[in-house]
Amino acid sequence: MADLPVHDRADFDAAKRGFIASLSPALIKAADGRVVWDNDAYAFLDGDCPGTAHPSLWRQAQLCAKQGLFEVTEGIYQVRGLDLSNMTLAEGERGVIVIDPLVSTECAAAALELYRGHRGDRPVTGLIYTHSHVDHFGGARGVTGGDAIPVIAPAHFMEHAVSENVHAGAAMNRRAAYMYGQHLSRTPDGQLGCGLGMGTSAGTVSLIPPTLDVTRTGQEETVDGVRIVFQLTPGTEAPAEMNFLFPDRRALCMAENATHNLHNVLTLRGALVRDARVWSRYLTEAIALFADQADVAFASHHWPTWGREHIVTFLSQQRDLYAYLHDQTLRMLNQGMTGSEIAEAMRLPPALEQAWHTHGYYGSVSHNVKAIYQRYLGWFDGNPAHLWEHPPAELARRYVELLGGASAMVALAGRYVQENDLRFAATLLNHAVFADPGDSAARRLLAQVYTRLGHGAENATWRNFYLTGAQELTGSPSKPATDTVSPDLLGALTAEQVFDSLASRVNGPGAWNERFAIDWHLTDTGEHHRTTMSNGALIHERNPSGNGADLTLRLSKERLMSLLTSDGGADGLDHDGDLTVLRRLTAVLEQPTPDFAIVTP
Repeated sequence: MADLPVHDRADFDAAKRGFIASLSPALIKAADGRVVWDNDAYAFLDGDCPGTAHPSLWRQAQLCAKQGLFEVTEGIYQVRGLDLSNMTLAEGERGVIVIDPLVSTECAAAALELYRGHRGDRPVTGLIYTHSHVDHFGGARGVTGGDAIPVIAPAHFMEHAVSENVHAGAAMNRRAAYMYGQHLSRTPDGQLGCGLGMGTSAGTVSLIPPTLDVTRTGQEETVDGVRIVFQLTPGTEAPAEMNFLFPDRRALCMAENATHNLHNVLTLRGALVRDARVWSRYLTEAIALFADQADVAFASHHWPTWGREHIVTFLSQQRDLYAYLHDQTLRMLNQGMTGSEIAEAMRLPPALEQAWHTHGYYGSVSHNVKAIYQRYLGWFDGNPAHLWEHPPAELARRYVELLGGASAMVALAGRYVQENDLRFAATLLNHAVFADPGDSAARRLLAQVYTRLGHGAENATWRNFYLTGAQELTGSPSKPATDTVSPDLLGALTAEQVFDSLASRVNGPGAWNERFAIDWHLTDTGEHHRTTMSNGALIHERNPSGNGADLTLRLSKERLMSLLTSDGGADGLDHDGDLTVLRRLTAVLEQPTPDFAIVTP
């Protein structure tokens, strides 16, 4: 904190600029009475920073917790603080265009109602998704059914929006519970948000498919009389993403490519590793394309930036941040340093370190450097000793034995705690717990260490991981609060994605001795697919040649989805061949485990 401008209140002034009204109480419920969002739980942030929080993170949480309806510029408004993301509303000739309708339909509906309460009952005349993450499309059906209005998204939006949330959805959701601190108390010693916002809502996730794809930079569209010029930015913060300018209002939307924190090159919940080099280059392009035409830059998180000079400074520093991390990681890895060594050695230039918005409240220098290393060189650091190590529990048992047993290891860890070497204490105690998950002394001390590490973290997602780990060591695992695999997302799967998802659920050893082929004729789309079980792998072909299937099914895509879930039945299926083959397929399919262990074996 010593080098930061602690007396500069510019961000606080910007975060409240244009304020019109807040939602009071800031409590949003589902139809069944469940609370899906409670921003009032963060009222404690009005106080001074306690000893249980990093002062820089406390400041960021205070800024992110400000909620309500704000005017960005004439004709453009934002609702902030009613979900992880912002919902932006651009007024047109007949109604209003909604940009990024939050995570949940309930929150999106509440945000739209707040807007209409102060700007009139305008119909929704367009919908824009800036990118393919669920907090930017999940609430779509809370603002519109999508009928007869344009729904605009970057090219390949559907492919990435669906695949990210379905293929590895169970594992991502479990880790997201740690990352966002979904089950932590909202208190000064608990969850303080996640740096990007306060958290994710727990309501209904939906998806309305786009009707218009943005396929090139410079593409211009007019929606409800409003001109919009797009910049396509694939491979940045999301695989499918775009920035855009409202030229007649001199307002620039930066999606999630420039926010008031260091973002993730690889999010801790898991995702594809992002390209920091490309990210930086698209920010350079955005400055060249739009800076002279913008008086305000706003994004899908945080608060806007006003004034051309401030916009250029902000975007340039964000650009330099990702370029510096990328280039310096490559420089050091080419000197033979490993990812963890580079992360420890990396220091930002003073001019970046002294800017609040470059700090790692959501992403971090440490885990972003490791992600860049992973993108180029993978998990292996080149040391043969790390090529074939024992898995964690087996390794832990051997370390415990070498150190004289569990009690001796816990005692040693206690010494490191006293010396304030919490990082190594956590390493020792993690081995003790993995060697014997029932060791209550090791679990309690590790929980205390995680709590102290969490309370000292500037990064909100690190804090949430540490504190959730501590909570689960002294309690039991909790299931994720938000199920992103909604009926809309499942319905949006292409047939190829359905079969890819199916293949990832096959219990390979259980299917080693199975050999069969099924032809799937989709009557509503006219598609023809074949799946072949071969050596425990489910092989997919589109438009296969020749006969030879053991079973041929003729069904709709909707029936296919039903058939492959626990709800589906085979009664009445139009088929040729041996219908028992279908039971042989479903017999080797496994359901994901939503609450698998993380801090224990």
